[in-house]
Amino acid sequence: MSASLSNLKPVVKLFLTERRRGLLLGAALSATTVSAGIALLGLSGWFITAAGIAGLSAATVATFDVFMPSAGIRLLALGRTASRYGERLTTHDATLSVLAALRERLFRGWAEPGAARELARRPARLLFRLTGDIDALDSLYLRVLVPAAVAVVAALASCVALGLMNPLFGLAAGGALLVAGLGIPLFAGRRATKHARRRTYGIEAIRARAIDLVAGQTDLLMAGRLDAQRAAIADADRYAASADDCLNRIEACVTFGFGLTTTALLAGSLLTVGALVEAGTISPPVATLGILIAFAAVEPFGALRRGAMELGRTLLAAGRIAPRLSADEDVHRNGAPLPGFAFCMNRVSASYDASTPVLHSVDLALKAGEKLALVGTSGAGKSTLLSLLAAEMRARQGVVECLDVTLLTQRTELFQDSLRGNLQLANPDASDAVLHEALAAAGLLQDVAALPRGLETQLGEGGMGLSGGQSRRLALARLFLRDTPLWLLDEPTEGLDGATARDVMTRLADRAEGRSLVIATHIRREAAIADVIAVMEDGRIVEVSRRGEAAFEKALNRLRPD
Repeated sequence: MSASLSNLKPVVKLFLTERRRGLLLGAALSATTVSAGIALLGLSGWFITAAGIAGLSAATVATFDVFMPSAGIRLLALGRTASRYGERLTTHDATLSVLAALRERLFRGWAEPGAARELARRPARLLFRLTGDIDALDSLYLRVLVPAAVAVVAALASCVALGLMNPLFGLAAGGALLVAGLGIPLFAGRRATKHARRRTYGIEAIRARAIDLVAGQTDLLMAGRLDAQRAAIADADRYAASADDCLNRIEACVTFGFGLTTTALLAGSLLTVGALVEAGTISPPVATLGILIAFAAVEPFGALRRGAMELGRTLLAAGRIAPRLSADEDVHRNGAPLPGFAFCMNRVSASYDASTPVLHSVDLALKAGEKLALVGTSGAGKSTLLSLLAAEMRARQGVVECLDVTLLTQRTELFQDSLRGNLQLANPDASDAVLHEALAAAGLLQDVAALPRGLETQLGEGGMGLSGGQSRRLALARLFLRDTPLWLLDEPTEGLDGATARDVMTRLADRAEGRSLVIATHIRREAAIADVIAVMEDGRIVEVSRRGEAAFEKALNRLRPD
């Protein structure tokens, strides 16, 4: 539990950094609302009792002042309404603003090169971090921090008010409120943490398995696993429902505990004020005031009931988000190479985890303006080497020095946006003329010009609306908009027909004139434009040959033909 609570520190720090004034104002208005409610109930009880007693005698009726108490009641009623409205407006506005800032910070964090690669490896799970986990954090302020602060303020105010009648009475009532009012939610929160976590895991499993069922139903049907997938979703639903049942039972116990506390406090207050009235220390109207204050003081603690049930979910969400908030925000960059070189790698080793090395002591360099083809079987380490050059991952050992790069991955990443929006990801300030030039260089300008809306044509999710060849050309045009001295390409024509692939490579070679180029490939047409070929096996560079050498032609001949 202590480790989980420590994860709240960066989240609370973000809350206070983003909207400190709004959050504190919301808490103050909430405390004002509760205090006004307690005072309103107590004063109303005093006024009714005092008026009833005054009505027993004609002499007291004439002297009893009904205007001041009634004015106070009206003032408290109006003040409570206004503060309640302001509290709702302020707390929700501040919370939504903080959650928006949290989403932006996490999105920017996951957009960094290394984090983006992890996101691509586990998209569904990390998507939940940006949705469910952030939504869970609204309970931290609205259902935990504010209700707890307001409850403590109400207990202290009640302690002071009752203490004016009798110091021991005030201390006893305040102590009972703090011990029982905070103790019950804390105990319930500890008991509910495990079940809240189970419920969160169950909901995530339902979402992930339902997505797998919808997206992969054809494959599941062909493999005969459709019924098994439906059963897996049902199992996850039962798991989440079981956790819900446990949480509901704990919440019922909390409600019973608060009811018992209220009853005990009222009984004790009734006996105490009765004794004080009998001793002549206080009057009957003041006794009514004391009983109603004690009764109303329990209400703010009831708001912690829902927070106690959400505490486990909130701590789990904070624990999964906090490491990203606490991470070093400095973007990893490679150092500059020696003059005349595009990149230099010296004794470089790399791995995705501590136990599985992917590259072993790689020594490789490329002169500025040259084109390099990385060839080898799948799993040889070509994509990992490109990731090191693009600074998307850090070398485990050795030094990587590289010019500014642009990486074109195997997968064409297009978004549900216009053609213009997809292109301007590479260059937000590009004019239409520049965009048309890039499209022409990629061989896509005529296709775009034939569309009714041209650059404003909307694409579907993942670039839906374009053929495979058009999508690859659009990605190539986006590459052309990046004016970096080194381009990295990972199997740029994979999946394209021969004619389209040869046209893409011709255009790429023409556009890359004067730049350095690294192509990871196992296809001859892609390696044919290279000046240097490096052969990789099991994460090692086993051979480097230059154009004109026999080894160069031999390496080309081993590749898959066009």
